[in-house]
Amino acid sequence: MVKIRLTRTGKRNAPSYRIVAIDSRSKRDGRPLELIGFYDPKTNPETLKYDAKKIENWIAKGAQLSDTVRKLVNL
Repeated sequence: MVKIRLTRTGKRNAPSYRIVAIDSRSKRDGRPLELIGFYDPKTNPETLKYDAKKIENWIAKGAQLSDTVRKLVNL
């Protein structure tokens, strides 16, 4: 099953995240199937950029959103 979830990037105590489509059995920072966007909670205001068409495409293929990603993209 494919999930759309966050993978952590950035430095210690300064995390940023990528929004990715990834197999649900993969590690948190494993190789993604596709990069969809990014999220940086440390900037003021928080930076969030993603491709809505890619998310819709993956949902149509049966992918599920994680709770955090669902809150971020308001779906």
